[in-house]
Amino acid sequence: MRGIPFGLSVVCVVLLFLSCDTSSKNQFAITTSDSLVFKQAYANGILVNEGFERCRRFVDDWLEHADPTTGLIPRNLYEDTDIWNAKDAAADNYPFMVLTAALTDQKLFQGRMLEMLASETRLTSRIDNLPDTYSFAKQDFISPDPNLDDILFGSSEYIKDGLLPLTEWLGKSPWSERMITILDDIWKHAPIQTPFGKIVSTNVELNGEMLQVLSRIYWMTGDQKYLDWAIHLGDYYLLDDQHPTRNFSVLRLRDHGCEVVSGLCELYATLSVADPEKKIIYQPQIHEMLNRILEVGRNEDGLFYNSINPQTGKILQNETADNFGYTLNGFYTVYQVDSVEAYRNATLKGLSALNGKYRNFDWEHGSSDGYADAIEGALNLYAREPIESTAAWIDSEIQVMWSMQDSSHRANTSQWRSSGVIEGWHGDGNFARTTIMYCLWKTQGMTVVPWRNDIQIGAVIRGNDMMISTAVDTEWQGVLKFDAPRHKTNMNMPYDWPRINQFPQWFTTEENSTYQLVNLQGSKKESFTGKQLTDGVNVKLIKGVNQFVLRNL
Repeated sequence: MRGIPFGLSVVCVVLLFLSCDTSSKNQFAITTSDSLVFKQAYANGILVNEGFERCRRFVDDWLEHADPTTGLIPRNLYEDTDIWNAKDAAADNYPFMVLTAALTDQKLFQGRMLEMLASETRLTSRIDNLPDTYSFAKQDFISPDPNLDDILFGSSEYIKDGLLPLTEWLGKSPWSERMITILDDIWKHAPIQTPFGKIVSTNVELNGEMLQVLSRIYWMTGDQKYLDWAIHLGDYYLLDDQHPTRNFSVLRLRDHGCEVVSGLCELYATLSVADPEKKIIYQPQIHEMLNRILEVGRNEDGLFYNSINPQTGKILQNETADNFGYTLNGFYTVYQVDSVEAYRNATLKGLSALNGKYRNFDWEHGSSDGYADAIEGALNLYAREPIESTAAWIDSEIQVMWSMQDSSHRANTSQWRSSGVIEGWHGDGNFARTTIMYCLWKTQGMTVVPWRNDIQIGAVIRGNDMMISTAVDTEWQGVLKFDAPRHKTNMNMPYDWPRINQFPQWFTTEENSTYQLVNLQGSKKESFTGKQLTDGVNVKLIKGVNQFVLRNL
């Protein structure tokens, strides 16, 4: 589809104008500014096609390395090729194969992806439903004896990094069921007794993950036990001698440490609705943590150092954290709760610096994973604060990340590199995760079924209208599916605070609202409820470029 000139569409670009006379037909008019909107939607479609096709190649080429007996993928392709593990293969790679298949290949999604889940559940569950590292050669666990700490950590990673993002997009599914069974058994076997109740670990990363997971799953299920467990952790960090900035001598503001900051803020947001009295108790502790990080944890551009001593203010690792967005999620969440302008301003400062000073930046020493995390963080916050320069930076840096799939930029990859594999380790899944996030921005959350490798689909919001451009090489029949406010429909959350590894919401439909979809190829107008749009509406695309307008009536 790269070769279809914009000007050769069957129907010229037009914008729908509703007549003031309700007895007359809707009239159509062409303006120069309107054509530019559709031109941008068309350009978005080209990017979406490239992004989803890159994800498909990633999946196809990684699956070539799956173990033929179990169907599971190895941890990495250049080491640990004999093992599947929860904290890496399951947490970072497999889930975004699932999501890619859900968006581009329903047969693969409903077939092999589910088979891999069944195989993983059957073969790797070791302590109740908790997974442990599995050896393909031994056809058994790699270790003769289970290590509870390792198993709890891997299980937490699998949930937070993999199964929870899948659930936020898919809703209830076999993957969400697996998530709940693992979570329940994590807390069944929680080994650490504190004055506030049992907790799973003293590991800051694991506990930060649990704070995030429990805060969301409490809303998703309505089960009080998940909030109670989260409060055990909140009390442990905020009401005792484990306060992240008052008591820590090392506070990581990058991955593998920053999770506790945003996790405590997610719990705080939950309590602001579910238990306002407890929220008030936590408020000074949360503000103290965030204020101290603003004082000593940022560089001149408002981005975070990798690690600091929050007590002395000493910078321990002065590299810029690629996970800046993860920490800013917490600041913006508390801004939403308490209207502290300093926390919003911190977000705006960081986002505003990116385009001028952080193009082609050496995130994570050249790894695509560093780019994935940085772009994800910016995208998630851009959905709340649409700064024009941030959008330009995201568009620029996705191209840098995508180029890493095309060139052998690591010397030890020559024996397995193919067109889809990125770096040959479990972080390749994060390439797909962030690419999907980017593509959903360019479609405003709209997807098509079935996907086809020639299809281009892009959208731009113009006032109350969603302007849609689609293009195909040959006639296509299928379904356009529009996004719902998933924080409500899938997660039952009271509002949409920014969250690590979520897929941001762009244009969302309300279930009982009425919308008009106009196919400009034949001026065909149809009315749908929001639920019908999210379930999917049947569409026929003719060869070339097709335009639609969706309007909320």
